[in-house]
Amino acid sequence: MKQKIIAVVGPTASGKSDYAVTITKQVNGEVISADSRQVYRGMDIGTGKITTHEMKGIPHHLLDVASPKRQFTVVQYQKLVNKTIKDLFRRGKTPILCGGTGLYIDAVLEGWKFPKAPVDKTLRKELEEASIEELFLRLKKTDPAFAKKIDRHNKRRLVRALEIILSTKEPIKPLEKHSLPYPITYIGIFPGWEILKEKIHKRLESRFKDGMIEEVKQLHGNKTVSWQRLESFGLEYKFIALYLQRKISHEEMKNNLERAIFHYAKRQMTWFKRNKKIIWFETSSEALQRF
Repeated sequence: MKQKIIAVVGPTASGKSDYAVTITKQVNGEVISADSRQVYRGMDIGTGKITTHEMKGIPHHLLDVASPKRQFTVVQYQKLVNKTIKDLFRRGKTPILCGGTGLYIDAVLEGWKFPKAPVDKTLRKELEEASIEELFLRLKKTDPAFAKKIDRHNKRRLVRALEIILSTKEPIKPLEKHSLPYPITYIGIFPGWEILKEKIHKRLESRFKDGMIEEVKQLHGNKTVSWQRLESFGLEYKFIALYLQRKISHEEMKNNLERAIFHYAKRQMTWFKRNKKIIWFETSSEALQRF
């Protein structure tokens, strides 16, 4: 069987996971998660992590591989996925890379070679104490070209970018890319903004009913994940953490969170639209008919 990879991409709540499970059965494959938060243990409801029941017996990789107390980087992700892909090929399986973190997907499928910079814990602590706005302004001053490319709302990436620049004392160089030696099929699921907005709303209500607030409480209590660390994960964990600290009301938490998730979906689509190889479908059923 010819070795190939299928990438299933799209914004949050679009229906990627269900499609990946279905297509995996057709191509004798296994799913590799491409979600920067689903790698963490204990972060299940808030990240929309696929359940055992939803997997329908299909093995899923790169879920629950890291502690939420510690930073898990795109470099670590790339190494683990490359190892998983080799193992799947060795077993005659087709890797299905599925998720909404465009950075992770591109790092693997475009063969990015990352700059080497030592981890400076003192510097990182100093940077993590700054606000997102302060970090972005500092990046804009030190490396204006890279500041135009980065997700200015992602604190973890802003911190790492500044860490590299301040450690190496030079701007971040363009990434080297190496084409992979096997074909890649990109499938995108995007139902349109109005439908997606409704799906985000319904899914969010469902997650609250499933105990998402309790999950954040447990992460802070049992696993002793700091409020600051929880806020750095953004979206569900940020706004619920703020609510549990009584910095915002329950109504503010829900309204601000839903708005933030929709804006995040827009940023996801901005990233994916740059890849002209993606074949877009409005629904997973449409994608299945034409695949």
